[in-house]
Amino acid sequence: MSEEKKPNTIAFSTASSLDQFAYQSFTFLIFTFYFTIVGINVILIFIAFVIWSVWNALNDPILGSLSDRTHTRWGRRIPWIMASIIPLGVIMILLYTPPISLGINDQMTNFVYFLMIIIIFEFFYTMFSINQTSLFPEMFIEKDERGKVNVFRQIFIVIGLIAAFILPTLFIPDLTDKRYLPNYWIFSIVACTIIISMGFIFLKWGVHEKEEFRDDYKDMPGFLESLKICVKNKSFLWPAFSLIMVWFVFGMVPVIIPLYGKFVLGIENSIYISLMLALAFISAAIFVNVWRIIAQKLGVRKAWMCSMLIWIITMIPLMFISKGDMILAFLIFFLIGIGFAGALLLRDLMWADVIDEDEIKTGVRREAAYYGVNALFMRLSTILVFLAISLVFSTTGWGQYTPNPGADVIFGLRILMVIFPIIALGIAIFGFYMYPLHGERLEKVKEAQRKLHERKKRNVR
Repeated sequence: MSEEKKPNTIAFSTASSLDQFAYQSFTFLIFTFYFTIVGINVILIFIAFVIWSVWNALNDPILGSLSDRTHTRWGRRIPWIMASIIPLGVIMILLYTPPISLGINDQMTNFVYFLMIIIIFEFFYTMFSINQTSLFPEMFIEKDERGKVNVFRQIFIVIGLIAAFILPTLFIPDLTDKRYLPNYWIFSIVACTIIISMGFIFLKWGVHEKEEFRDDYKDMPGFLESLKICVKNKSFLWPAFSLIMVWFVFGMVPVIIPLYGKFVLGIENSIYISLMLALAFISAAIFVNVWRIIAQKLGVRKAWMCSMLIWIITMIPLMFISKGDMILAFLIFFLIGIGFAGALLLRDLMWADVIDEDEIKTGVRREAAYYGVNALFMRLSTILVFLAISLVFSTTGWGQYTPNPGADVIFGLRILMVIFPIIALGIAIFGFYMYPLHGERLEKVKEAQRKLHERKKRNVR
C-alpha cells in the first residue's frame, strides 16, 4: 500500500470502530441494565428480543436491498450513512433513560419502552452498519489490497471493542447497582459524542464510491428476488449458518460476563471485568496480522477452522476457575484473543469472496443485499442467546434479579459462559468445512472478476 493512501485507509477504518463501539456497548450493557437496574423479568427480556429479531427479519434485508438500488449524486451508500449517524448517537442516550429514570417503576411500562427503543436503535444501527460494511469490498477490489486494508480495519474494530467494554466502567463502578443509574446517563452522553464525531471523520476523509459501479443500481433485482438469490447461494448459506453460531458466542460472552465476573469470580469493581474482556481484544489486535499470513498460506476456509478450534480450547478453563482466580482469568482471556483474532479478520475476507462470485453471476455488486441477509441471520443468534439465558435463569430460580444468587445460579453462569459457546463453535467448524468457495473455484472467480471490471472501466471511459 502506498504511503499516500494510508490517511484515507485510517479514516475509512474509523467506521469500523464506530460500528463496534455502538453495537458492542449495547450488547455489553443492555441486558444487565434492564435486568438488574430497571428490574424487568428475564422472560420479558427474552420476549422483547424475539420481537426485535422478527423486526430485524424485515429491517436488515430491506435496508440492504434499498441501499443497493439507491442512486444519488453522492453515490449509493453515503446518503444512508449521513442519515443514520446523528440519530444513532441520540438513541445511545435514550437507551439508558427508561421511565424508571422519571420514577416510574411499573415493570410493563419499562418493558414497552425497552422493546420500542431497541427496535429504533436497531433500525438506525443497521442503516449505518450495512452501508459502511458494504463499502469495504466495493472500494478495495484486489486481494492483496483487501488483506492490507482489512488489517487496519480489524485493529480499529479492536479499538472500538475495547472502548465499548472499558469506557462504561470508567463511569459506572458496579453495573448491577441501582445507585449508579445516573452514571449510565453520563456514559450515554459520552457515547453519543463519540459516535457523531467518528461518523464525521469517516464521511469527510474516509469514503468514496467507485465510478465503474455507479450504474449497477439499474440492474439490481427487487427485494424478494434479491433475497431468493442470497438464500439459494450455497457459498453464502454455509458461512451464514456458521456465523449464526459464531455470533451466538460474540453475543453471549459480553452479555453474561458482568454477571459471571461478579458472582463466579467475585470481582466487585466492574472496571476489572471490562479490563479482563478488553485483554482478549488487545490479544486479538496482536495476533490479527498472524491470521492474515495464515490465511494466505492455508486459505480463508482452513484458517477459519483453525481459529475456531483454538477458541474452543482456550475457553475450557473458564468452566473451572472461581473466586480468587482473577489473575488466571486475565491470562485465559488473553489466550482466547488468539482464536478471536482469526474470527475478526477472516469473516470480511470470506464475505468479499462470496460477493465477488455473485458479481460474476449477476453482473452487479450487491454488497448491501448480502450483508442485509447476513445481518438477519446474525440476529437469529440473539434469540438463541436470550433463549439460553432465560432457560438457565428460570430453571435456577433467577428469573427476577436478586443480588445474592445460590450455587445453582453460579453453575448456570458457568454453563452460559463455556458450554453453550463451545457447542456453538463446534457447529461453526462443520459449517466452514462445508464452505465451497476455495481453491480452484475461487481462483476462477478472481480471474472472471478481473475481466468483468476491465470491461466496466472501458464503458465508464
